[in-house]
Amino acid sequence: MKKKPRPPRAPKGKPKRQLRTRPSAKAPLKLSAKASALILDALKQNILFRGVEPRIILRSLSHFSRRTIPAGDLIFDEYSKGRELYLLCEGRVRIKKYTKFGVESLLAVLHPGDFFGELSLIDGLPRSARAEAMDECTVLILTADDFRNLVNKNRQIALNLLHNLAIRLRTMDQTFVMELGRNSLASKNKLDKLSMLIEASKVVNSAIDLDTLLGIILDVAARSIGADRGTLYLIDRKADELWSKVAQGDGMVEIRLPMGKGLAGYVARTGEVINITDAYRDPRFNPEIDKRSGYSTHTVLCMPMRNKEGIIVGVFQLLNKRIGHFGPEDEAFIEALSVHAAIALENARIAQEMIQNERLSAVGRMASTILHDIKNPMATVRIYAEIIKRGGGAQNPVEIADIMIRQIDRLSAMAQETLDYARGISNLHTETVLLGPVLEKLLDVLQPDMASRKISIVRHLGYTDLCALDVDKLTRVFYNLTGNAADVMPDGGTLTVRTDTDGSFAIIEVSDSGPGIPEEIRARLFEPFFTHGKRDGTGLGLSIVKKIMEDHRGRVEAESVPGQGATFRLFFPLPAP
Repeated sequence: MKKKPRPPRAPKGKPKRQLRTRPSAKAPLKLSAKASALILDALKQNILFRGVEPRIILRSLSHFSRRTIPAGDLIFDEYSKGRELYLLCEGRVRIKKYTKFGVESLLAVLHPGDFFGELSLIDGLPRSARAEAMDECTVLILTADDFRNLVNKNRQIALNLLHNLAIRLRTMDQTFVMELGRNSLASKNKLDKLSMLIEASKVVNSAIDLDTLLGIILDVAARSIGADRGTLYLIDRKADELWSKVAQGDGMVEIRLPMGKGLAGYVARTGEVINITDAYRDPRFNPEIDKRSGYSTHTVLCMPMRNKEGIIVGVFQLLNKRIGHFGPEDEAFIEALSVHAAIALENARIAQEMIQNERLSAVGRMASTILHDIKNPMATVRIYAEIIKRGGGAQNPVEIADIMIRQIDRLSAMAQETLDYARGISNLHTETVLLGPVLEKLLDVLQPDMASRKISIVRHLGYTDLCALDVDKLTRVFYNLTGNAADVMPDGGTLTVRTDTDGSFAIIEVSDSGPGIPEEIRARLFEPFFTHGKRDGTGLGLSIVKKIMEDHRGRVEAESVPGQGATFRLFFPLPAP
């Protein structure tokens, strides 16, 4: 046999007294004339007896008892056995139900002239809801047996009962549909807010620059809750201040507030939420700011930004909701967003620390490699300076001077390109030139140095027409590429320079006859400070080549076959026709 469900526990609070009624009487009660008059008047006004003949109402008087129920008392509880029908004479009665999760649902509010408790008497099942007296109520009570006899013997009362049941069923249907619609709308709003929060969390994690991130977080917060503008303050614990960046002119300026001062300072100190619906009527608002800025503040939402440990790390101050004023949903959204924002800010701080540490490390590596690379040309200059000091020996002084000048020029170019690369400087002086003459002159300058290293230069200049480039930067590119090529051909070899065009770019190829580029290092060729097979060098040569080509809006490609040398292909844009 299936067990009956146990009724849910009533909410905590003052226990409600349940109405106790007399047991069913087999014989009609004798009523006083005054009591009979009161009951008769109440029955005539009740919808159950609408249209019923007066003689039938009079015959029914003795079957009713009259009771007064104090406000707040429980008349009957859900799942209790139904024994009586109640006709409401005075006061109001609340019919409600609790779900298995303890959520209260209001089914109906009854007024004088209504009746209730009939369903359990009709189907014999336990009560499906509970009835409570909202006010002090007066009711007429009819036992289950007397109710059934009354309905069976009087067609009009049965019709009234059916009519009332139909109305209540329609009302409950309408209430259910409306409640379903409200719940559906509420669920949709919650899903929309959740989707908005997910998208917002993606956006606030899209940057690591602190100034940029502050603007992104504030923009997301303002747009998500419909605020016109606002400020996001961060807490400086050491200074015991709030600080933020605000736009001023073409740049950003930092503003600072003492902890505890103003709305933001108060929220940072206490952690309270301040939601002002009329700024100028709230004594906490300082109108002087509006006077200085010309802005008119109406509504304000000021909330703490907490990290995942619940520690306040900043304050959102949002102004002027575009429609209405800031509500609980806005507060809930900003509270949820604040955790993601705090994590993003912490990530940005850590990233900046890592970048700063990496920069310091890079400076150290750069200094070390530059000093190492300087040794060779400086040693050469010293040797030839000593030769000059001893009288020049067998060598021509002009040749010695040329060698020293080339080494000094090499030092100067190395220092300049390293400084430019480190500073991110891109000072291009692009001009439209005839590529053939420029390369011929450049290769003529390189020829003596290559010859001294037993390297012959082969020229296949297929394209010699116009090209847009910076001649000085092209010279640096060639010094780096030819220097690398000479390093991988210590016993001499061939350096081939070709030119061509593909219609959009002028293509310059620099190929060597060295051992080629090992497969395992090709992916790292253009990384800063990466060197392979060289005792000396800054590791910046190819990185600088790549940057110069990108500055020209061109590109550099490397191609190699093991044992057959390497080719570096430069793409310079052709001038517009």
